[in-house]
Amino acid sequence: MIRLNRLLGFIAIIVVLTVLMIATIKPVLNNITLGLDLQGGFEVLYQAIPTDGQEITTQALKETAAAIDRRIDVLGVTEPRIEIEGTDRIRIQLAGVPDQDAARELLGKPAKLTFRNVNNEILLDGSDLVEGGASVDLDKIGRPVVVLKLKDADKFRDITAKYIGQSIGIYLDEELITNPVVNQVISTGDAIITGQETVEEAQELADLLNAGALPLDLKELQSQSVGATLGMKALELTIKAGIIGAIFVLLFMIFYYRVPGIIASYALVVYVYLILVLFWLLHVTLTLPGIAALVLGVGMAIDANIITYERIKEELKSGKSLLSSVRAGSRRSLSTIIDANITTILAAIVLYIFGTSLIRGFAITLIVSIIVSLITAVYGSKLLLNLFVKSNLVTNPRAYGVKEEEISEL
Repeated sequence: MIRLNRLLGFIAIIVVLTVLMIATIKPVLNNITLGLDLQGGFEVLYQAIPTDGQEITTQALKETAAAIDRRIDVLGVTEPRIEIEGTDRIRIQLAGVPDQDAARELLGKPAKLTFRNVNNEILLDGSDLVEGGASVDLDKIGRPVVVLKLKDADKFRDITAKYIGQSIGIYLDEELITNPVVNQVISTGDAIITGQETVEEAQELADLLNAGALPLDLKELQSQSVGATLGMKALELTIKAGIIGAIFVLLFMIFYYRVPGIIASYALVVYVYLILVLFWLLHVTLTLPGIAALVLGVGMAIDANIITYERIKEELKSGKSLLSSVRAGSRRSLSTIIDANITTILAAIVLYIFGTSLIRGFAITLIVSIIVSLITAVYGSKLLLNLFVKSNLVTNPRAYGVKEEEISEL
């Protein structure tokens, strides 16, 4: 006899989840951040070099990374990856950068601002600027200039008083960017940099100065870039391969395990949806290794279902009832599934600890995928299968992959 309440519960869960996935999948996909190997961009590895006898310490590396991050804000790049590697290296990954050459120049430039007299003696440097005190303005004839706000107006007044009639050069690193002659004492604490041809060029200089100089000099060791077209082509091929592989897996599950295979296939769709939602909520940057970890998680989820359903088939063949077989098979397969997933998680943790940035991304994605697969493949599939079996809608053992002649006589 069909138990209507169990059947309605099963149908209600399927309908609610399906409607939710259809309604939200598009905005979720549109808001997932793609890595540089999928949307284009570049990666560069710098070696930190001490300046003026300064030691390379962990704090100096952190300060340099923070200065780089402020510069990246100027580029308007979202979700940059800046990682300190070893004792003297910084790796930067930027996705979706339109002008990679300009970005590389901006990141690696020390940007040490100095005011010097004709004898090349340093009178002021970047530390004398008010934080965020560089701004863009127009002079009397409409040319763009960069206005610098200095911390100590009296100090600047004394310097300009001493060098009236002489030039004070303003250098960015070792490049002279303007060399004005002091015609009068400046008491406002404002210095002006001229020579910028466009407002955009002036704004870029102001942003660079506001981001601050790098505490350590950087030497580029290696770099790689991926064009946007190549990245999107890789994404399309990866998605195509994933869909084809998933279709074959789902067809196998449905053909071999029948009703449990259909439920497992649906649970697999929910698993992929939940992974994408987590990527969106946690602001995970999706890369090709991340997609590989996601596909591996799909394999782990299918493997968990296969272990469970084989156990259920064994129980059915021994002559137990359908409901008893489902309960016993699910219970006895649980420890095997958990052990297999824990060993994979431990391996992923080792990869994260000792791996580089891409390997770490793969490891994190793999760990998240395994946890979600445990929820969907073990508990989600179990819930749906139990509801369906208890509804008594389909009780023929063939519908669960077991022929009647394979069942032992009690």
